[in-house]
Amino acid sequence: MSDSKLVCSGCEHEFTRANHLIQHFITTPSSACQAAGAAYTQRIRPTASLPRRDPVRRHSRSLSPSGATQSHSSDAFGPADEYTKGDFPGLGDDPGDAHPDSDEGNDDSDGDDDEEGEDFQGGWEPLRPGTPTEDSTKQEDAGDDDTMDVDSDEATGPAVPPIQKVARDAEVFVTHFGESAGAPVPDQNTTCNAFEVYESSLPHSPGEHPHLYAPFKTKLEWEVAQWAKMDGPSASSFTRFLGIDEVRDRLDLGFKTTKELNDLIDKKLPSSRPKFFREEVVVGGQSFDLYRRDVIECIWALYGDPQHMEYLCFAPERHYTDRDKTMRLFMTFTLAGGGGILKYKAVEANTPGATIIPVILSSDKTQVTLFRNKTAYPVYLTIGNLPKDIRRKPSRNGQVLLAYLPTSKLAHIENKAARRRTLANLFHACLKRILSGLKEAGMAGLIMHSGDGVARHCHPIFASYVGDYPEQVLVTCTYNGDSPVCECPHDELGNFPCEYHYRVFDDALRAVNTSRCGAENIKPVQHPFWEDLPYVDAFRSITPDILHQLLQGVVKHLIQWITDIIGEAELDARVRRLPPNHAMRAFHKGISCLSRVSGTEHKQICAFLLGLVIDSSLPSASSAALVCATRGLLDFVYLSRYPIHSDKTLEELDLALSMFHDNKWVFVTHGIREHFDIPKLHFLNHYTRAIRLFGTADNYNTEATERLHIDFAKDAYRSTNCKDEYKQMTKWLERPEKIMFHANYISWRLGERVFLPSPTSAAAAQSHIRVSFADLLCPYMIKMTKSPTLKSVKISTIETSYGASLFIPALCRFVAQFRNPLGTAAQIEEAAHDITIPFNAVPVFHRIKFINTDFYDGETLDSVHVYPRVTSSTGKVTRFSRFDTVLVRVREATPDSNNPLDGLRVGRVRVVFSLPPKSVEKLFPPNVDVPPHFAYVEWFTRFTARADARSNLYLI
Repeated sequence: MSDSKLVCSGCEHEFTRANHLIQHFITTPSSACQAAGAAYTQRIRPTASLPRRDPVRRHSRSLSPSGATQSHSSDAFGPADEYTKGDFPGLGDDPGDAHPDSDEGNDDSDGDDDEEGEDFQGGWEPLRPGTPTEDSTKQEDAGDDDTMDVDSDEATGPAVPPIQKVARDAEVFVTHFGESAGAPVPDQNTTCNAFEVYESSLPHSPGEHPHLYAPFKTKLEWEVAQWAKMDGPSASSFTRFLGIDEVRDRLDLGFKTTKELNDLIDKKLPSSRPKFFREEVVVGGQSFDLYRRDVIECIWALYGDPQHMEYLCFAPERHYTDRDKTMRLFMTFTLAGGGGILKYKAVEANTPGATIIPVILSSDKTQVTLFRNKTAYPVYLTIGNLPKDIRRKPSRNGQVLLAYLPTSKLAHIENKAARRRTLANLFHACLKRILSGLKEAGMAGLIMHSGDGVARHCHPIFASYVGDYPEQVLVTCTYNGDSPVCECPHDELGNFPCEYHYRVFDDALRAVNTSRCGAENIKPVQHPFWEDLPYVDAFRSITPDILHQLLQGVVKHLIQWITDIIGEAELDARVRRLPPNHAMRAFHKGISCLSRVSGTEHKQICAFLLGLVIDSSLPSASSAALVCATRGLLDFVYLSRYPIHSDKTLEELDLALSMFHDNKWVFVTHGIREHFDIPKLHFLNHYTRAIRLFGTADNYNTEATERLHIDFAKDAYRSTNCKDEYKQMTKWLERPEKIMFHANYISWRLGERVFLPSPTSAAAAQSHIRVSFADLLCPYMIKMTKSPTLKSVKISTIETSYGASLFIPALCRFVAQFRNPLGTAAQIEEAAHDITIPFNAVPVFHRIKFINTDFYDGETLDSVHVYPRVTSSTGKVTRFSRFDTVLVRVREATPDSNNPLDGLRVGRVRVVFSLPPKSVEKLFPPNVDVPPHFAYVEWFTRFTARADARSNLYLI
């Protein structure tokens, strides 16, 4: 490429690249520049006379460079350049956890083909038999070209849902609660942060700082200990490893066995989190072992952790999308407000400047062995002041194991009703003991220091209980089969909308105290754990559960109903015919034969479930109702999983549920169901209320609890000798916690991690933009292998085996358009006839990868597979062909368009290739950057102007 400047003779503006100059000619409104562009293209157009070719309907685009990455400029809510820092305060500041569901696309192009759809309309290729005519597919984006491409790839993600435009486009207006909420207490501040306090507890000589790796002698000894406790082998294997003479002598470690290392950690490494202790709880004359931690110390450990201090939110706030503050946004726990539960005004009235610490509990009994039916019953604690991105990720240490509840089945009690009552009393007696510290602390408050030493008057208040339906019933003392949050009778749970009032906590509390539980339809539990806790409403504390209510509940029912109404054979046949896709699991044997289906598998089935019920063999009215009912529930599932909601999206959530109930008669008519009195289905009525109180449903999804079971229950149990296991489990869990905190301390000493301080005033606390992770924006980048899959594939093979039947004409048209980007359709067609391709084989790539190195390292987030069928010498097919379909942005979307697919086309990629280096100079003018990769794309027909009224899908 030449370093000389290129100048537009129309405006005298200088350009360093020919591509930039050509783009200027394309987009300029100046007539002088347009004339200069016409003269420029005449100069660079080759004049050699070449044989004419038959006209074909083809054009091209460019892929990203080989071995490099190309950023995609859109996300799940739209183009990234439409975001500003003020759109969502706190998002995008830290490349942490990102939401994995975004399939964003690339709007970057090489600038040479932006207007191609306008220049080439019709006449390039005869219609195939049965193909809709131009009139039958006419729509708003008529500028798009019904062609096939030699496509220098410009891939795109899913279209922007119209209901998310409010959250994407609007400026965010924030309302803070009160004037002094979250204010520090200056006279109580400490002069040192949590790491400095921790450092003073390490072994050291008087007047000196501890050794960097103390209590370990050397860096090597520390790293071996860290490996042994975080990633290493079993205790016996590690002891045998240290018993090898040469290993022990060369490493020169201060410990020779696992027991010596454990003693070193237990005795000389300070605890960052409280220790477990054992208590006895007596219920029904029988004592049970309860292993627990002090709840206040657990809250303090989370609140005072230095790695959390820059993320903490100290005062509730509300976000709006308009200046008049009529359209709310809901995202994290504190942004939702939760005023009805936490009674912020009451706390502020008693203690001005108070900081509320919403305590979020979760529990679920889990099996820790494959045999012998051994179970554990862990209780986890986190606080709502932390962003949901930290609370959901175990490696961020945003959750604390609070206790192990007794798992006795009370087999000695023969009467089943008495046994159930005793189990309920045992659960509440244990939790009452565990949460006893919240009574006084929640009412009077206490001074707590964040990780930087800033003191605040904090009120830890029980706010939410996360659990599946059995846990919800147990917590609220309601009967199995009833709603845990409202007064709806069991035989009316299937009615929509729910016409019954929410349960009144004060009435239930009076009923418990006066032994009149039957009047309130609750169980006669002697002393519910929430009866003495301040500012609590046990019924409102129950939150939605995406995993058990939706994926393992409603979706599971829906799949069974569809299977029954369509038939197993037909349903499985439709599943087997689905084309493979990177983002969609292939069920080669169908789905009717699956057993013990996980929530992840139900989520994967949701991706194609709606397509299975379209065009069923049912009568017309029933078929339409089946599609609408399925669409309604699936829309509800996907909408409920949004990481951010607005008033508008919550309206759409209720409309989706209404669509299901309006069409559920189809299951009754065909004998699939007699009623819909299902508690999990009924709870869908209360999702919008819960989101307004607590934020989006991913704040309290039980998927996080299930993940914690692996670390805090299953792995902990495997580390024991299965005798008196809880004593060993609790000690085993304390050691990794010490190691992780010590690792953070060493990073702080080395200056590798800088922990930002929290705000030091009430005003600063309210204006503080807390760091969070960008779960809405995940730009894709294209990653190509450095070497092609096949170094040389003949063009004749590409035209036959790969199905790119018009490869040569399409490539000629691309070259012609690249040479003359301002040419008309007739000029490009004429120039394409005069081009000869100087090679008969090209390098071919069989896969395009999409990655995001900022959020997901080298993980492949999506991919496009392109390869032909392979047969053995005997003629047996050893690999079937695969040519993936892609969604391509052919032009920018029309401003204010309500069509989410505006400017997008669907095509099938037939071959991905590059040009031989020696041929590039012969085909393209100098001073022009030629794309290193190309894709031949076979277009489907354009999207219909409007989505189908029943399925809301666009037809092609």
